[in-house]
Amino acid sequence: MDFTNIDPIRIASIVIALVIAIVGHEIAHGYVAYKFGDNTAKNLGRLSINPIKHIDPVGTIIVPLVLYLSTGMMFGWAKPVPVNTYTVVRNGGYNAAIYVSLAGILYNIILGIATLFVLKVLLNIETFEILLQFLYTLALLNLILAVFNLYPIPPLDGFHAVEYALRNFGFHALADKLDSMSRYGFIILIIILISPLKETIFYPTRYIIQIATAFING
Repeated sequence: MDFTNIDPIRIASIVIALVIAIVGHEIAHGYVAYKFGDNTAKNLGRLSINPIKHIDPVGTIIVPLVLYLSTGMMFGWAKPVPVNTYTVVRNGGYNAAIYVSLAGILYNIILGIATLFVLKVLLNIETFEILLQFLYTLALLNLILAVFNLYPIPPLDGFHAVEYALRNFGFHALADKLDSMSRYGFIILIIILISPLKETIFYPTRYIIQIATAFING
């Protein structure tokens, strides 16, 4: 690890963009749950945009920085927003639980695409290079986070959406088996991330970068 080439502005840009991406992601889960009558996140102050209420020192700062400095990759998480799934399902059925699961992904997609359009406009205007770099990082992190969370791997959002979809169609036994796997979710995810298969499995995240870059430069 070569600490002499560390760019503090670049690192600060990545950290701020990551906080915006993952904190907003978690708030979106809590907000949609609140719309279906679950006050858990609201009562705990987790619908606040104050990042301090959501930052996980390890997942939001330490892990992303270590990964970036050692591999150039970024991965992180915020403290999960608590959701009372029973209340959500009681008020809106399993479709509501699916909406809650996918809310964070939708937030990341909207913010990522909107940022790309703003960046494309600003590229034609003389502005600060630091701002352009930050917007590019913000767009990519949001889009990558959205695609990554769509995977049906515990504990990612796509996994929970699949589980609730199965329950919605009456496949409760299969959903229960999937739910029992969630305790091993982080281990499964790590194994995939360090296996040779990761290049194939996570190709869509790299494809998103290619599409975003082509859009900006087109």
